[in-house]
Amino acid sequence: MPESTHSPQSPKPQRSEHPHSATLRRLEQSSGRLSAAAIARMDEQLPWYRAMPPENRSWIGLVAQAGIAAFTEWFRHPEAPQAISTDVFGTAPRELTRAISLRQTVEMVRTTIEVMEAAIDEVAAPGDESVLREALLVYAREIAFATAQVYAQAAEARGAWDARLESLVVNAVLSGEADEGVLSRAAALGWNSPDRVVVVLGTAPDGDSELTVEAIRRAARHAKLQVLTGVLGHRLVVVAGGSDDPIRTAKDLIGPFAPGPVVAGPVVGDLLAATRSAQAAAAGLKACAAWPDAPRPVLADDLLPERAMAGDPAAREQLVEEIYRPLEEAGSALLETLSVYLEQASSLEGAARMLFVHPNTVRYRLRRVTDVTGWSPSDVRSAFTLRIALILGRLSSGDQQD
Repeated sequence: MPESTHSPQSPKPQRSEHPHSATLRRLEQSSGRLSAAAIARMDEQLPWYRAMPPENRSWIGLVAQAGIAAFTEWFRHPEAPQAISTDVFGTAPRELTRAISLRQTVEMVRTTIEVMEAAIDEVAAPGDESVLREALLVYAREIAFATAQVYAQAAEARGAWDARLESLVVNAVLSGEADEGVLSRAAALGWNSPDRVVVVLGTAPDGDSELTVEAIRRAARHAKLQVLTGVLGHRLVVVAGGSDDPIRTAKDLIGPFAPGPVVAGPVVGDLLAATRSAQAAAAGLKACAAWPDAPRPVLADDLLPERAMAGDPAAREQLVEEIYRPLEEAGSALLETLSVYLEQASSLEGAARMLFVHPNTVRYRLRRVTDVTGWSPSDVRSAFTLRIALILGRLSSGDQQD
């Protein structure tokens, strides 16, 4: 018979044994004992661990166990890429990164590594001590990087969430929708309810809005101010607490704003009332185009005439209630004298002739106008404001008579 042409079947390749299989088996057998020893040492040496609630202590125990198990797997396949952060920290809830600081996590990892290092001579098979010690050193470096990564990711997530929350608070203040919910959100951001609050508005610079917000925060820390800030569209909005001087506050924070007008609203008592300051600042920013020579920064109240002419009802009401009504209540002589003085191009003699009084009488009445309203008729800018207030007051009185 012809010889068979079939070659004998090749034997299956045998799986190679781990070069340190004895040490690996002893490491697997010791993992539970090492975990218990690590927990015992933490309880002994770390006061913050002893003070934690039982639930958090149990999660830390799981992290320690996972760390030792991950080292065992890493020792089994040192050449394979290991997702150490997932293996070790994936057993604990995300909230644990808020309950335990990075420093505390480093102390926990160091304690666990020290326990494992102390057990090397006992765990390693004869002759493998240096191999296991070197592997543990490399693993300790990797677990340090993994710890940093976990906290960096948690910080990024928290920062992104805080930025969204802060933007919601600022938008609610600017849109007039601030309520008790806004207070709780602001408190979560570290706002401790200062009793003096001012809103500053201007144009946001081009580029990364996060960099702009961080620049505002740095300026606020330097000025010892609390701030809630955000870039809304093309506007940079800053809610600042802790100062009763709006211009000083605006100057302290003006650096990150883009070129152009910067307007500070009036000082108010709390975050809920900040809506009034924000709306005044927003109306002032809109009206700044009518006063090209306005100072930078400028108070929203210094823009009352422009705001009124631009259709801001709050500015119209303020001019009437704070200028016209007090003059009206002080007597007709003040209103008449102010009106004639302004019509006579701010001439004392001309007003005196029209009123048939001595110029000193006109001068005295104008001082009274300043005392009553806070605006001086002899100042060009103030005279313009007073003139607009008189016009609006007369219109208001005419509407009431109709």
